[in-house]
Amino acid sequence: MACACGEAAISVDAAAAGAGLQQVLVAEQRWEPLGAQLLFPGRSAAVAACGCECRCWLTLGRGGRWPPEEARSGGERLAEAAAEPGGSGTSGSGSRDTGTAAEHGGASGQLLPSSAMAERGGCWCRRERALLWCVLLAAWEVARGQLHYSVPEEMPKGSFVGDVAKDLGLEMLVLRDRVLSLLDTGRPQYFALHGKTGHLVTAERIDREQLCESVQRCVLRCGVILEGEIKIYGVEVEITDINDNAPSFREAEKELRISETTKPGSRFPIATAHDLDSGRNSLQRYELSGDEHFSLEVQSGPGSDQRPELVLAKALDREKAAFHELVLRAMDGGEPVRTGAVRIRVTVLDANDNAPVFSQAEYTVRVPEDVSVGSTLIIVTSTDADEGLNGDVKYSFQTISVKASQIFHLNSDSGAITLLRSLDFEEGDSYELEVQAHDGGGLFDTTKVVVTVTDVNDNAPEISVQSAMSEISEDAPPGTVVALLHVQDRDSGANGELRCSVSESLPFRLDQSFDNYYSLVTSEKLDRETMPEYNVTVQAADGGSPALRSSAVLALRVLDVNDNAPVFEQARYSGRVSENNAAGALVLTVRAADADWGQNARVRYRLREGRVRGSPLSSYVSVQAETGALYALRSYDYEELRELELWVVAEDGGAPALSSNASVRLSIVDENDNAPQVLYPPAAGAGAGAGWAGVELAPRSAEPGALVAKVVAVDADAGQNAWLSYELAKATEPGLFRVGLHSGEVRTARFPLARDAARQSLVVLVKDHGRPALSATATLTVVLAESVAELLAELGSAAASAPAEPAASLTRWLVLAVAAVSCLFVAFLLLLLALRLRRWHRSRLLAADGGALRGVPASHFVGIDGVRAFLHSYSHEVSLTADSRKSQLRFSAGSCCDTLPARPAPGEASGDLVPTRDGGAEDDEQVFSQVR
Repeated sequence: MACACGEAAISVDAAAAGAGLQQVLVAEQRWEPLGAQLLFPGRSAAVAACGCECRCWLTLGRGGRWPPEEARSGGERLAEAAAEPGGSGTSGSGSRDTGTAAEHGGASGQLLPSSAMAERGGCWCRRERALLWCVLLAAWEVARGQLHYSVPEEMPKGSFVGDVAKDLGLEMLVLRDRVLSLLDTGRPQYFALHGKTGHLVTAERIDREQLCESVQRCVLRCGVILEGEIKIYGVEVEITDINDNAPSFREAEKELRISETTKPGSRFPIATAHDLDSGRNSLQRYELSGDEHFSLEVQSGPGSDQRPELVLAKALDREKAAFHELVLRAMDGGEPVRTGAVRIRVTVLDANDNAPVFSQAEYTVRVPEDVSVGSTLIIVTSTDADEGLNGDVKYSFQTISVKASQIFHLNSDSGAITLLRSLDFEEGDSYELEVQAHDGGGLFDTTKVVVTVTDVNDNAPEISVQSAMSEISEDAPPGTVVALLHVQDRDSGANGELRCSVSESLPFRLDQSFDNYYSLVTSEKLDRETMPEYNVTVQAADGGSPALRSSAVLALRVLDVNDNAPVFEQARYSGRVSENNAAGALVLTVRAADADWGQNARVRYRLREGRVRGSPLSSYVSVQAETGALYALRSYDYEELRELELWVVAEDGGAPALSSNASVRLSIVDENDNAPQVLYPPAAGAGAGAGWAGVELAPRSAEPGALVAKVVAVDADAGQNAWLSYELAKATEPGLFRVGLHSGEVRTARFPLARDAARQSLVVLVKDHGRPALSATATLTVVLAESVAELLAELGSAAASAPAEPAASLTRWLVLAVAAVSCLFVAFLLLLLALRLRRWHRSRLLAADGGALRGVPASHFVGIDGVRAFLHSYSHEVSLTADSRKSQLRFSAGSCCDTLPARPAPGEASGDLVPTRDGGAEDDEQVFSQVR
């Protein structure tokens, strides 16, 4: 920016001036004489004036302008602005940035000292100093953080005051999303703010005289807040005066009584005029017209008041003129000039020697503002030495303001001043009254009465909430602004001093942000789980005695943040489920709680992936996502799976989700679902040696208690369900044998007798201890014989007498079935061989087949001997127990695994398919010799 007067110039670097002085423009240059000298700040000597003044408009970066167009012009105005920073007439945008004045000659960012200026060829011109003050004042206003505007009074409603949005540097895009609004202080609002445009306009006609009576500079202050941003921007609007009030007198006519003996030069105070306007628009002068006997002189009172007085220019003569008519006019300095007049009627009286005299030249009284209406404040007294009508004194107000005339009443006879309505210290703290005492002869005296109103603590603090949050997130950092409060007290002095506080137990504090505005901010982190909502009571107390207090309650709800993971009621759960359970049966329920709220506290359950016996865990058990109930998906078998370990994950609904784990151990409880299984003796038909199953040899000479056999059984269950007991359920001779209850050992109970059958059948009952108990039976055949030969003979006779006993019949049918299957198998092999021989070299293969068949002994297929040989050849394991106390012998043929016997050596084979009887006898003898 450059502002030049003649050839001299001053520059300001906008970049160096900071964000608050982004642009400085020259709007106008005027050349006017500057009468006053300006002192450079910080200098003791006046800088010599160059005799001219340069007026510039400074356009700030946010739209403000200094000085405004309606501001005063000329060197006198700039000098006044320099002497009083921020004084009347300034207007512009506020900012918290400061600028830097540039040096003379255009070098930016540096201010030259006086010596350097002298070296550069002279003194600073007053226009340059004025411009420098403009820059400094603008930067000072910016630093104050306020916006300043001015508007004339009596502007119609909706008149434009300023562009707040532009001056705050807010873009239109911001205003589309958020709205600017004025703070509500509980008092009448004289301005309105368009939330979308940011224009400040008048809300009604503003009468400066009504708002700022007896105040030279009328400034209205308000606060602006941006929606969603709890931050205040101060706005000051100066209401400039217009000449809308004419001077006026309290009375349209005034009567004076003057004795004809009054000497010329005597002075008579008369009523003064009042003009509610200020400055040049206020009362400026008086004019008197009507008579040569009187002239007008105006005396200067305190506070630049003008007090007109009538001066008697010529002696009065009642005989020539008993009355004199005068007109006193009061005029202001506005354009056009407004006037007010009072008619003064002077009555010439006969001689009156003594005038009334007040006891005091000035009366002073101090009254509290809460004094009751009708109370007598003071009584003024005067004395008159005359008698009769000339000694009759009357009192009246000589000078009194309109406002005071509505408050005070003067008794014309007694001189008592009483109260017409209640006083208010906040409306007025002092009143000056002039009281005149006049007698019947026209003589008078005046005195001044000063009524001082003392403040009484009659106003409690007022708290108004300008902006407040109803909800706050629990993760809001300390220092987050929650509410904006305005606190005021209409009292003054100590009674108006405010102390605001909140409870120390709450995580909040009050920070004073702007004038009487307080910000309620968080002092520490919030925790919704500890305190979900707050009722914050803000208390304000004044400094009166006793102190008056008021409070405001702010309700604040703390919004939840997902900062708590679900917590299980137990770290480890254990449950029991019986085997053979139904699929879908409820096993147990896990529960987890989340201290958060809403969606963040909604807990869902799931299983952690795993495998059980090679299968997915999800095929064994499932968990209900909402309730945490665990269900068995299949029927468990204790014999296959005795315990199940798994993990349940509880996850909340936050984003991101938080989770926790709990281990669950499911124990499968055994049930008695397995009957005892007899291992020995094997069940009939369970193998190639089924014919010999359960056959035991007991000598007839056995003593009582001799071990005959042992029944071996197992139970797949566990615990009590697997405890087995043995008892003899059936026997051919019930008293001959006994069975051990827990061992299963079969022992003789007595000596065998000759009458006892050689073949004894025993049925042993094996049962467990489950509920209900399950059982199995084992059948033992005990042959009372002294040798194996007797044993075999007994078995042979048993086979012959098969229909006699069911067990022998069953053995026979089993032997026949095995023989039939073997024959069919051999036939199939023969057929297969025949087919192959027909296809391949038939003669050679037939010879080989004939040699193989000749090796089969004939005793294998003939009579009881054939049965024994069959068992000998095709049984994998045949056990005969001659005496279980000694040994257990096993017989096995070499061809037990072959379908046909091995081919005999050459020369030994016989051409007959059926061997001779002698060969079978030899085989039998061989078997018995091995038994022995």
